[in-house]
Amino acid sequence: MQKVPLANLKKSKFRSSFSLKQKDIEYIDKIGLDKIKLHAKDFINKRVAPANIQNDGKQTPYNGHPVFIAEHATATCCRSCINNWYKIPKDKQLSEEEVNYIVDQIMEWIKIEIDKYKGKNYE
Repeated sequence: MQKVPLANLKKSKFRSSFSLKQKDIEYIDKIGLDKIKLHAKDFINKRVAPANIQNDGKQTPYNGHPVFIAEHATATCCRSCINNWYKIPKDKQLSEEEVNYIVDQIMEWIKIEIDKYKGKNYE
């Protein structure tokens, strides 16, 4: 696995085009970051971690949950993107370490977005 700083992802015109909207921030405020992290881990384990995904490249919606948006922004939305950016082969089950790293990437991006939206640090 290759670690990818979020700053590198922001250099991509496509990846940098994603941002959380007011309704996403309100949803996060309502349920909390701990619950969002649980959702992220669940989504990654079910939709991205398996070795073989029939609908790879189409499994992550572009809206409907803050984690979905973060997955596209962090190139963790499908195995093709993960392979391209993080150099994890498409045909292998993601390890627990890889899943945790991906979830951390998603959560870090979400926290940055919250900070931008609220203009302050968010813990």
